[in-house]
Amino acid sequence: MPAQRRVAGAGGRAEEVRAAPINRLAAPLPGLLERVAPDWLDLVRAWRSTPAGRALIERVEARRVAGATIYPAEPLHALALTPCHALRVVIVGQDPYHGPGQAEGLAFSVPDGQRMPPSLRNVLAEMQRDLGLAQRRRTSLARWAAQGVLLLNTALTVEEGRPGSHSRWGWEALTDEVIKTASRSERAVVFMLWGAHAAAKRGLIDESRLARCVLVANHPSPLSARRGPTPFIGCGHFRAANRFLATHDPGRPPIDWGR
Repeated sequence: MPAQRRVAGAGGRAEEVRAAPINRLAAPLPGLLERVAPDWLDLVRAWRSTPAGRALIERVEARRVAGATIYPAEPLHALALTPCHALRVVIVGQDPYHGPGQAEGLAFSVPDGQRMPPSLRNVLAEMQRDLGLAQRRRTSLARWAAQGVLLLNTALTVEEGRPGSHSRWGWEALTDEVIKTASRSERAVVFMLWGAHAAAKRGLIDESRLARCVLVANHPSPLSARRGPTPFIGCGHFRAANRFLATHDPGRPPIDWGR
């Protein structure tokens, strides 16, 4: 939870306010790469031993040591909260939010209590419209992750105020392997690809497997959420995912998207 601190309010009266969580990358990256669910660990270790993995680590560490503000504090948080064996849905994003207190290592998600970014606002608006749910005030999607929803950005770090600044640094070699591994799962998996960047990953998914569902729509950004050819608002992905899982994975309950 965000820390509380006392500040002088109107008339000099002390008031309690919520401080932004410290979400910058502070610890050395190599140690953080071990903080994943056990069944993701071999994949992460294999990637970090490659030239792309080593180069990425060196480049991010050089920027961190030089004093750059990098988000989030736990780049592989999605792989920690959603084990490979528990996967049911994969939502693909692009890179983390680049403002203080926002990124928490889960695509589209920000910690509870933070201002809701426009893309997340549209994600939740479509979920509420699609399922007929009441307005959801929580901004963290960690409760989705706990149900087997992998919230995966394709680049896992970013510098403050510089969207896309760590794209094509080498994270994609790791996250592409995560998507391919999810595609090979023996259980039913739904892939939600929102926007051109995510849709470009479709080729990594083996759609010949019976228990695969690939849902594609525009990015939930206000710039594209209501535009053609596949508007995000009205896409119906949340209901479609649960229908698919009910047919192909009936032994487990549907995703409770309202949590």
